[in-house]
Amino acid sequence: MNSTVNLPINKAIKSLGQNIELARKRRGLSQADLASRMGVSVSTVRRMEDGHPGMALQYLASALLVFGELEKLRLLLDTPEDTVGLSLMDAKLPSRIHSNRRKSPKAF
Repeated sequence: MNSTVNLPINKAIKSLGQNIELARKRRGLSQADLASRMGVSVSTVRRMEDGHPGMALQYLASALLVFGELEKLRLLLDTPEDTVGLSLMDAKLPSRIHSNRRKSPKAF
């Protein structure tokens, strides 16, 4: 990936790290407290809060679990609310559907 593509990604990851730090502080947790509850080292928490681009998704999920916000991870790409994906699928729907004319329906 070139640096132009990386810039918005890095900004988003940095912002996420700042939000994790703020959530931790609002709950009155030290980095050591959060690390203990997540089962990771303090340096892992620091890297996550600094927005280190190589952080594993598992660590984000662990932090969200500690904060009571794990459900938000599942909802990131909530497919029933994916308006772009649903629009693309709808565009491929046939304009007409022909009925299957059978003499007698088969029993299953």
